[in-house]
Amino acid sequence: MSRAFVLGNGVSRQQVDLSNLRHLGKIYGCNALHRDFVPDVLVSTDKPISTRIQDSGYAHNNRFYTRRPAAGSGANPVPQKYYGYSSGPIAASIAAIDGAVIIYLVGFDMGPVSNHFNNVYADTEFYKKSSAPPTFTGNWARQLTQIMRDFSNTAFVRIMGNTTAPIEDFASSRNFRTMSMEDFQNRINNTKDL
Repeated sequence: MSRAFVLGNGVSRQQVDLSNLRHLGKIYGCNALHRDFVPDVLVSTDKPISTRIQDSGYAHNNRFYTRRPAAGSGANPVPQKYYGYSSGPIAASIAAIDGAVIIYLVGFDMGPVSNHFNNVYADTEFYKKSSAPPTFTGNWARQLTQIMRDFSNTAFVRIMGNTTAPIEDFASSRNFRTMSMEDFQNRINNTKDL
């Protein structure tokens, strides 16, 4: 089975040892993830961080997607259909385009932590302060719902950590389900079937 793990940067992702995912499927990530972990595919749509990644030479040795790839940087353009989408949904679309039969969405918290910005990289360059208000997630929900419709033969499983907000929009997708963080960790750490 072709499976993929698409990593968001919500704080629930910190509960997962990402190295345990390597032998289980391809890993897709977003933005500053590359500071700590090199996924199989990295996506960045925000110009400042995307420019920094390209200037670093990262895209010469790693598969990287952005809206406007710099000439000679090695970066790839995001799929045209999803050009205006955010990094996380685009990463999910690329995993589906690559042929993943099942896509696990890890760290897609899409909700506040105590009404504050919920991101692993809060308080670092290109990111808001941890004390900032939460980011509006309605666009992400709509974009992911559309991707689930576009890839109706692909299963999408959202891993629910203690900081993951429920998203009602997803329930309308027949190819969507959730899995608790505890169950997910038990399966990947004990090599049980996902």
